[in-house]
Amino acid sequence: KKRISYFFSPMAIVDFIVILPFYIGLFLSVDLRILRVLRLLRIFKLGRYSSAMQMLVQAFKQEYKVLFASFSILLIMMVLAASGMYMIEKDIQPEVFGSIPASMWWAMATLTTVGYGDVIPMTAWGQFFGGTITLLGMGMVALPAGILASSFSQQAHQKREIFKLKIREALANGKITQKKLAELEQLRQQLEIERSQAEVMFNMMNRHNTEKTLTHCPHCQNPI
Repeated sequence: KKRISYFFSPMAIVDFIVILPFYIGLFLSVDLRILRVLRLLRIFKLGRYSSAMQMLVQAFKQEYKVLFASFSILLIMMVLAASGMYMIEKDIQPEVFGSIPASMWWAMATLTTVGYGDVIPMTAWGQFFGGTITLLGMGMVALPAGILASSFSQQAHQKREIFKLKIREALANGKITQKKLAELEQLRQQLEIERSQAEVMFNMMNRHNTEKTLTHCPHCQNPI
């Protein structure tokens, strides 16, 4: 069952697409050299070895609803911006703003604050409208970036909390063995926490545990 489920996993699909041109060439006399470009898809498999890529994928999974909502609003704004510029500039620049779909190139470049300069409004009202769309676009483009940044920060915080929990468990009885230290070190490497940060967390929790032991009864936890 695990092998069958692996067949439909993203990594297996990437492998299948990469080797598919070779087997097609065995049965069909077709020039498939262009399909060798599909081998570049193997770069997606590097994600399993990169913690940053895994965090990025996890961020998309956790925030996909919010990201979908923000991109939907951005799409609506692009249509409204293209419609407005079409109404303003259609008589002045019919070759550029002759239709709403043609105006969407300008709307996309302006909302994403790229502004290539190949399509610009000529009238005063068009320039005012374009400036307004540019200011709105700065906020709209920053919205998905802020969502992903917040998710990244949350995942990093969760890693530190997991490591703190394991330290607390290791210091539960007041003593820590070499085996527990080895387990903590292995966990630190898996979570990719800096050694200096791990040492600070360990020293703070160890000091707190020592102070608690000295000021409270180890049996009833009442102040001594």
